[in-house]
Amino acid sequence: MFPNSPNLGRPPFPPPRNDFFSNLPAGLPPALLSPQQLIEAQVNLRNASLSRALLNGNFATIPTTSPQAWTYGNGSPIPSPTAAHSAFQGRKRRSDEQNVPYDVKRQRFHSPPHQSAHVHQTVPLQDRRYSVPGSIVLPLIHMPIAPDVNGCLPPLKHSPFLDHIETTLPVARDKLSQQVLELFQSCQQQAGDLKKKDACRAELQREIQQLFPRSRLYLVGSSLNGFGTRSSDADLCLVIQEEPVNQKTEARHILSLVQKHFSTRLSYIERPQLIRAKVPIVKFRDKVSGVEFDLNVNNVVGIRNTFLLRTYAHTENRVRPLVLVVKKWASHCGINDASRGTLSSYSLVLMVLHYLQTLPEPILPSLQKVYPERFNPTMQLDLVHQAPCTIPPYLSKNGSTLGDLFVGFLKYYATEFDWDKMMISVREAKAIPRPDGIEWRHKFICVEEPFDRTNTARAVHEKYKFDRIQEEFQKSWHRLKDNRDLNSILPFKNYPSMQKR
Repeated sequence: MFPNSPNLGRPPFPPPRNDFFSNLPAGLPPALLSPQQLIEAQVNLRNASLSRALLNGNFATIPTTSPQAWTYGNGSPIPSPTAAHSAFQGRKRRSDEQNVPYDVKRQRFHSPPHQSAHVHQTVPLQDRRYSVPGSIVLPLIHMPIAPDVNGCLPPLKHSPFLDHIETTLPVARDKLSQQVLELFQSCQQQAGDLKKKDACRAELQREIQQLFPRSRLYLVGSSLNGFGTRSSDADLCLVIQEEPVNQKTEARHILSLVQKHFSTRLSYIERPQLIRAKVPIVKFRDKVSGVEFDLNVNNVVGIRNTFLLRTYAHTENRVRPLVLVVKKWASHCGINDASRGTLSSYSLVLMVLHYLQTLPEPILPSLQKVYPERFNPTMQLDLVHQAPCTIPPYLSKNGSTLGDLFVGFLKYYATEFDWDKMMISVREAKAIPRPDGIEWRHKFICVEEPFDRTNTARAVHEKYKFDRIQEEFQKSWHRLKDNRDLNSILPFKNYPSMQKR
């Protein structure tokens, strides 16, 4: 379906190369960032302020520079400096989060527990001097010159994956369906929210390319997959190279350089923090847009599953309202926080998709089975955004209302799904027996990641947390099936977004 893609029919490993590296031992892991490349990034960090001063002619400020408040994009005003000490706002955060150890912070997209031998395809850049597919990437020596912004991603108007996809909303034929629809309409992310996030992404990419000129910064997660809300934070994936990056060593070092650059050079970035989780991130707040961001390095599975979920979101018009009400319900019940041992939003989305796939008359198919070439895990990253624009809507014969589907979702996981023996698989569009691998043993909930096939619900590792999740499903199902009133399990009228309408 993609005749220009160089990956069709290619095995998931790089072609043999007739060079020195071909003669290395077979068990040697793929080369990561060399020490010289990491030293270069540190040199570039020191040179960034020098380059900016030379361009502005402020030679007197070269020895000592102080960050100045500035804007980007549409020139939105930046809050006063006192705002830099305010707490994070706009999404579910614990009041004592600043005191929580780094290793228990929430993770959005999980990497495999072992370092994969799979080599990701080259990330094409507009500046071809830095990367040639199949060639040896040599270290570069960077002089203290002005950053080359021509190597950045296209501006927003040229980004096809940000185009708004029109979806006709389903008809609400009963009170519960109307409540679900009203909640969705009031809380769903708006086009302006996405543009603000992408404006920050573009600005940060230009800054990070001063440290890593060949890098690219991707917006991923709920902001782009169609299941975001107005209060959703934003996830960013920094792609440094085509090979996997060791998350415990290289990723942390790269993020420490990024965190230092943010804290010392960018006045519009508030409190950048390096979170040393299994997938380390830099957490920060953008003062211009007021959005909170989580930035990871080379966790490219998040890019692929973002566009898989985006395709599901717009394949059938009942999917997005149902997912949003499930996320709001789970948050209200306190079972939507992986950092506290419950379900991540990503796992909840996969659970909803799985339920819709397993109905007697399915509402969703397995897109990976129907369109395997469009969700090829070895496809180049700059091609994955094309799938949502090319796959037609799925015409289901199931005429269930939103209210019926929400009640059925609660019933399915309260009474029907076999948690002890089965695994949720959106890839297979059915419940499948648990694998016998170590990652799946003694786990209370098993939700398969569609691409790397890890367990997205492994955060649920305590029995009493699992019991609480089951209890909330059972309690909410019994209440809702009798009175069919969303307020009985989720007082949606109390949401601030509902009051602004």
